[in-house]
Amino acid sequence: MFNFDYYTPTEVVFGKGTENRTGELVRKYGGSKVLLHYGGGSVVRSGLLDRIQKSLQESGIGCLELGGVVPNPHLAKVYEGIELCKKENVDFILAVGGGSVIDSCKAIAYGLAEPEYDVWELYEHTRKAKACFPVASVLTIAAAGSEMSNSSVITKADTNDMRAYVDYLA
Repeated sequence: MFNFDYYTPTEVVFGKGTENRTGELVRKYGGSKVLLHYGGGSVVRSGLLDRIQKSLQESGIGCLELGGVVPNPHLAKVYEGIELCKKENVDFILAVGGGSVIDSCKAIAYGLAEPEYDVWELYEHTRKAKACFPVASVLTIAAAGSEMSNSSVITKADTNDMRAYVDYLA
């Protein structure tokens, strides 16, 4: 066995119906206006997005949506999320989905925290993040582990460049 250190400051709330506590949990971490970020239509068709929105509304938390995350999430969607959040004064990012959605949310959270920089610089490894917006997830598929990790992977589609960034801020 090799020696290693493992640090994961992640709260996990698990169980049937826990999505109905989303508003309470977002409020606990200081959110007052949330971006709900998701992929395709399964979170809509299943009613999950409606239950999350209801929970947020009951807690007095505003929200807006940005769907369309694809596998190997695209930088263009990250930029779209950053601009939307700045325009709408969002203060909390919530992934509703799996690893790709969570990775996209992490990138948006980094981009919002340091708007004077291009978030892609993190993935190019030309600088390190100094801050990160609050980000959380309602996990719909346990596969990638992004909900518990300190890393994310983003694809710059125009150059087909896929890059990872690892940090303890997100």
